[in-house]
Amino acid sequence: METKNLFANLSNANRGEEFLPLFENANVKIERIVSHAQASPAGFWYDQEEDEWVAIIRGTATLEFASGEQVDLQEGDYLTIPRHVQHRVARTSEETVWLAVHLR
Repeated sequence: METKNLFANLSNANRGEEFLPLFENANVKIERIVSHAQASPAGFWYDQEEDEWVAIIRGTATLEFASGEQVDLQEGDYLTIPRHVQHRVARTSEETVWLAVHLR
């Protein structure tokens, strides 16, 4: 068994947003995402085939949904986004660490 740490080797702002797979099988994918004051491009919407559960481990973020709803997330907050619910990242703080679980 090898112990790893969610905060090890965090990316820096110069490298942009970083996605690090932590575990994956046929039914689930777990990844760490590190964002640096970022937002989805204008007009871009995620429309995913799977349900997604996200949690903010460090920092803050605002998610925007195609319905017009905005959800502010702080450290410790989590949210389930059902498949095909269009959403985007409206903003993140300078260093936001997410934990994302994609359920297939």
